[in-house]
Amino acid sequence: MFDLTDKVALVTGGSRGIGRAISIALARQGAAVAVNYVSNKDAADAVVEEITAAGGTAITIQGDVAEDGARLVADTKEQLEGIHILVNNAGLNQDNLILRMSEEAWDRVMAVDLRGAFLCTKAALRPMIRQRWGRIINIASVAGLIGNAGQANYAAAKAGLIALTKSVAKEVASRNVTANAIAPGLVATEMTDGLTKDQEQAVLSLVPLGRAATPEEVAPAVVYLASEEAAYVTGAVLTVDGGLVMH
Repeated sequence: MFDLTDKVALVTGGSRGIGRAISIALARQGAAVAVNYVSNKDAADAVVEEITAAGGTAITIQGDVAEDGARLVADTKEQLEGIHILVNNAGLNQDNLILRMSEEAWDRVMAVDLRGAFLCTKAALRPMIRQRWGRIINIASVAGLIGNAGQANYAAAKAGLIALTKSVAKEVASRNVTANAIAPGLVATEMTDGLTKDQEQAVLSLVPLGRAATPEEVAPAVVYLASEEAAYVTGAVLTVDGGLVMH
Protein backbone atom coordinates (compact mmCIF):
# COMPACT_ATOMS: atom_id res chain seq x y z
CA MET A 1 0.00 0.00 0.00
CA PHE A 2 1.14 3.55 -0.85
CA ASP A 3 3.96 2.19 -3.00
CA LEU A 4 5.76 5.06 -4.75
CA THR A 5 8.45 3.01 -6.48
CA ASP A 6 9.53 4.55 -9.80
CA LYS A 7 7.96 7.89 -8.90
CA VAL A 8 9.94 11.14 -8.70
CA ALA A 9 8.98 13.83 -6.21
CA LEU A 10 10.04 17.45 -5.80
CA VAL A 11 9.56 18.84 -2.30
CA THR A 12 10.02 22.59 -2.06
CA GLY A 13 11.39 23.77 1.24
CA GLY A 14 12.31 20.16 1.83
CA SER A 15 15.29 20.58 4.13
CA ARG A 16 13.63 21.44 7.44
CA GLY A 17 10.46 21.02 9.47
CA ILE A 18 7.45 19.64 7.64
CA GLY A 19 9.34 19.56 4.34
CA ARG A 20 12.07 17.39 5.81
CA ALA A 21 9.54 14.92 7.21
CA ILE A 22 7.72 14.81 3.85
CA SER A 23 10.93 14.18 1.91
CA ILE A 24 11.90 11.27 4.16
CA ALA A 25 8.39 9.79 4.18
CA LEU A 26 8.10 9.83 0.39
CA ALA A 27 11.53 8.23 0.04
CA ARG A 28 10.59 5.47 2.48
CA GLN A 29 7.75 4.52 0.14
CA GLY A 30 10.14 4.27 -2.79
CA ALA A 31 10.03 7.70 -4.43
CA ALA A 32 13.18 9.42 -5.62
CA VAL A 33 13.14 12.84 -3.99
CA ALA A 34 14.51 16.23 -4.97
CA VAL A 35 15.00 18.21 -1.76
CA ASN A 36 14.75 21.93 -2.48
CA TYR A 37 16.36 24.52 -0.23
CA VAL A 38 17.15 28.23 -0.43
CA SER A 39 20.14 28.83 1.83
CA ASN A 40 20.68 26.00 4.32
CA LYS A 41 22.68 23.56 2.22
CA ASP A 42 23.86 21.62 5.27
CA ALA A 43 20.29 20.86 6.32
CA ALA A 44 19.37 19.72 2.81
CA ASP A 45 22.49 17.56 2.57
CA ALA A 46 21.59 15.96 5.91
CA VAL A 47 18.14 14.98 4.59
CA VAL A 48 19.68 13.46 1.46
CA GLU A 49 22.24 11.58 3.55
CA GLU A 50 19.49 10.14 5.76
CA ILE A 51 17.50 9.01 2.73
CA THR A 52 20.45 7.47 0.90
CA ALA A 53 21.72 5.76 4.06
CA ALA A 54 18.38 3.97 4.23
CA GLY A 55 18.73 2.83 0.62
CA GLY A 56 16.68 5.56 -1.03
CA THR A 57 17.43 8.04 -3.78
CA ALA A 58 17.58 11.79 -3.20
CA ILE A 59 19.29 14.93 -4.44
CA THR A 60 19.40 18.56 -3.35
CA ILE A 61 18.29 21.45 -5.55
CA GLN A 62 18.96 25.04 -4.51
CA GLY A 63 16.61 27.81 -5.47
CA ASP A 64 14.02 30.35 -4.36
CA VAL A 65 10.58 29.15 -5.46
CA ALA A 66 9.40 32.74 -5.90
CA GLU A 67 11.85 33.17 -8.78
CA ASP A 68 13.22 29.75 -9.71
CA GLY A 69 10.13 27.53 -9.76
CA ALA A 70 10.42 26.47 -13.39
CA ARG A 71 14.13 25.73 -13.03
CA LEU A 72 13.55 23.58 -9.95
CA VAL A 73 11.17 21.40 -11.92
CA ALA A 74 13.53 21.27 -14.90
CA ASP A 75 16.47 20.29 -12.67
CA THR A 76 14.40 17.57 -11.03
CA LYS A 77 13.41 16.15 -14.40
CA GLU A 78 16.99 16.24 -15.67
CA GLN A 79 18.68 14.73 -12.62
CA LEU A 80 16.02 12.20 -11.61
CA GLU A 81 14.61 11.57 -15.09
CA GLY A 82 11.07 12.69 -14.52
CA ILE A 83 8.59 14.28 -12.15
CA HIS A 84 5.40 12.69 -10.88
CA ILE A 85 4.78 14.35 -7.51
CA LEU A 86 5.11 18.03 -6.62
CA VAL A 87 4.81 19.08 -2.99
CA ASN A 88 4.55 22.86 -2.70
CA ASN A 89 5.73 23.13 0.88
CA ALA A 90 8.06 26.14 0.82
CA GLY A 91 6.67 28.99 2.88
CA LEU A 92 7.47 31.74 5.31
CA ASN A 93 5.65 34.08 7.62
CA GLN A 94 6.35 37.71 8.48
CA ASP A 95 3.70 38.38 11.10
CA ASN A 96 2.35 41.73 12.21
CA LEU A 97 -0.95 43.45 12.74
CA ILE A 98 -2.16 44.75 9.40
CA LEU A 99 -1.87 48.40 10.50
CA ARG A 100 1.83 47.76 11.12
CA MET A 101 2.49 45.39 8.24
CA SER A 102 4.83 46.70 5.57
CA GLU A 103 4.14 46.28 1.89
CA GLU A 104 7.45 44.42 1.68
CA ALA A 105 6.26 41.86 4.26
CA TRP A 106 3.01 41.39 2.37
CA ASP A 107 4.76 40.99 -0.99
CA ARG A 108 7.45 38.61 0.24
CA VAL A 109 5.01 36.22 1.90
CA MET A 110 2.80 36.26 -1.17
CA ALA A 111 5.82 35.66 -3.40
CA VAL A 112 7.06 32.60 -1.54
CA ASP A 113 3.83 31.06 -0.29
CA LEU A 114 1.64 31.61 -3.36
CA ARG A 115 3.63 32.76 -6.40
CA GLY A 116 6.20 30.01 -5.80
CA ALA A 117 3.50 27.34 -5.82
CA PHE A 118 2.07 28.80 -9.03
CA LEU A 119 5.45 28.76 -10.79
CA CYS A 120 6.31 25.22 -9.72
CA THR A 121 2.84 23.90 -10.51
CA LYS A 122 2.74 25.47 -13.97
CA ALA A 123 6.09 23.90 -14.86
CA ALA A 124 5.29 20.48 -13.37
CA LEU A 125 1.90 20.13 -15.03
CA ARG A 126 3.29 19.90 -18.56
CA PRO A 127 5.15 16.61 -18.07
CA MET A 128 2.42 15.29 -15.76
CA ILE A 129 -0.24 15.89 -18.41
CA ARG A 130 1.91 14.26 -21.11
CA GLN A 131 2.45 11.15 -19.00
CA ARG A 132 -1.19 11.22 -17.81
CA TRP A 133 -0.23 10.81 -14.17
CA GLY A 134 0.62 13.40 -11.58
CA ARG A 135 0.08 14.60 -8.04
CA ILE A 136 0.12 18.24 -6.93
CA ILE A 137 0.07 18.53 -3.13
CA ASN A 138 0.01 21.98 -1.58
CA ILE A 139 0.85 22.57 2.07
CA ALA A 140 -1.59 25.25 3.14
CA SER A 141 -2.62 26.07 6.72
CA VAL A 142 -5.70 26.31 8.90
CA ALA A 143 -4.95 30.05 8.80
CA GLY A 144 -6.10 29.92 5.18
CA LEU A 145 -9.44 28.50 6.32
CA ILE A 146 -10.24 30.63 9.36
CA GLY A 147 -7.81 33.56 9.25
CA ASN A 148 -5.52 34.59 12.08
CA ALA A 149 -4.93 37.94 13.73
CA GLY A 150 -1.44 39.20 12.98
CA GLN A 151 -1.11 36.98 9.91
CA ALA A 152 -3.13 38.74 7.23
CA ASN A 153 -0.43 38.16 4.62
CA TYR A 154 0.17 34.51 5.55
CA ALA A 155 -3.53 33.66 5.87
CA ALA A 156 -4.35 35.36 2.57
CA ALA A 157 -1.54 33.50 0.80
CA LYS A 158 -2.66 30.16 2.21
CA ALA A 159 -6.30 30.85 1.30
CA GLY A 160 -5.07 31.65 -2.19
CA LEU A 161 -3.15 28.39 -2.23
CA ILE A 162 -6.32 26.50 -1.39
CA ALA A 163 -8.18 28.24 -4.21
CA LEU A 164 -5.27 27.51 -6.56
CA THR A 165 -5.50 23.86 -5.57
CA LYS A 166 -9.19 23.62 -6.42
CA SER A 167 -8.77 25.48 -9.71
CA VAL A 168 -5.89 23.25 -10.83
CA ALA A 169 -7.84 20.16 -9.78
CA LYS A 170 -10.69 21.12 -12.10
CA GLU A 171 -8.36 21.97 -14.99
CA VAL A 172 -6.35 18.74 -15.08
CA ALA A 173 -8.63 16.04 -13.67
CA SER A 174 -9.32 14.65 -17.15
CA ARG A 175 -5.57 14.02 -17.55
CA ASN A 176 -5.35 11.80 -14.46
CA VAL A 177 -3.56 14.53 -12.51
CA THR A 178 -4.87 15.36 -9.06
CA ALA A 179 -4.38 18.45 -6.92
CA ASN A 180 -5.02 18.52 -3.20
CA ALA A 181 -4.12 20.64 -0.19
CA ILE A 182 -3.18 19.82 3.37
CA ALA A 183 -3.94 22.36 6.06
CA PRO A 184 -1.85 21.75 9.17
CA GLY A 185 -2.65 23.41 12.46
CA LEU A 186 -0.03 24.15 15.08
CA VAL A 187 3.07 22.12 14.22
CA ALA A 188 6.26 22.16 16.29
CA THR A 189 8.81 23.52 13.80
CA GLU A 190 11.30 26.36 13.55
CA MET A 191 8.48 28.51 12.18
CA THR A 192 6.60 28.26 15.48
CA ASP A 193 9.66 28.63 17.71
CA GLY A 194 9.07 32.38 17.84
CA LEU A 195 5.74 32.03 19.63
CA THR A 196 5.67 33.12 23.23
CA LYS A 197 4.41 30.66 25.82
CA ASP A 198 1.18 32.65 26.14
CA GLN A 199 0.65 32.65 22.36
CA GLU A 200 1.25 28.92 22.16
CA GLN A 201 -1.15 28.22 25.02
CA ALA A 202 -3.81 30.41 23.43
CA VAL A 203 -3.70 28.26 20.31
CA LEU A 204 -3.49 24.97 22.19
CA SER A 205 -6.59 25.90 24.18
CA LEU A 206 -8.52 25.63 20.89
CA VAL A 207 -7.08 22.25 19.93
CA PRO A 208 -9.21 19.33 21.16
CA LEU A 209 -6.21 17.01 21.16
CA GLY A 210 -4.44 19.53 23.40
CA ARG A 211 -1.01 19.52 21.80
CA ALA A 212 0.96 20.58 18.75
CA ALA A 213 1.62 18.14 15.93
CA THR A 214 5.04 16.91 14.94
CA PRO A 215 6.13 17.22 11.29
CA GLU A 216 6.10 13.42 11.14
CA GLU A 217 2.34 13.50 11.80
CA VAL A 218 1.74 15.67 8.73
CA ALA A 219 3.93 13.72 6.30
CA PRO A 220 1.74 10.55 6.08
CA ALA A 221 -1.11 12.65 4.67
CA VAL A 222 1.19 13.66 1.82
CA VAL A 223 2.20 10.05 1.19
CA TYR A 224 -1.46 9.06 0.94
CA LEU A 225 -2.36 11.87 -1.47
CA ALA A 226 0.69 11.03 -3.60
CA SER A 227 -0.27 7.36 -3.89
CA GLU A 228 -2.38 5.40 -6.33
CA GLU A 229 -4.79 4.74 -3.47
CA ALA A 230 -5.77 8.44 -3.60
CA ALA A 231 -6.49 8.40 -7.34
CA TYR A 232 -10.11 9.45 -6.76
CA VAL A 233 -9.27 12.30 -4.40
CA THR A 234 -8.84 15.72 -5.97
CA GLY A 235 -9.68 19.28 -4.99
CA ALA A 236 -9.72 18.25 -1.32
CA VAL A 237 -8.41 20.12 1.69
CA LEU A 238 -7.27 17.72 4.39
CA THR A 239 -6.90 19.33 7.80
CA VAL A 240 -4.21 17.86 10.05
CA ASP A 241 -4.88 20.08 13.04
CA GLY A 242 -5.93 18.09 16.08
CA GLY A 243 -9.48 19.33 15.59
CA LEU A 244 -8.65 23.04 15.66
CA VAL A 245 -10.95 24.15 12.84
CA MET A 246 -13.97 22.63 14.56
CA HIS A 247 -13.99 25.93 16.43
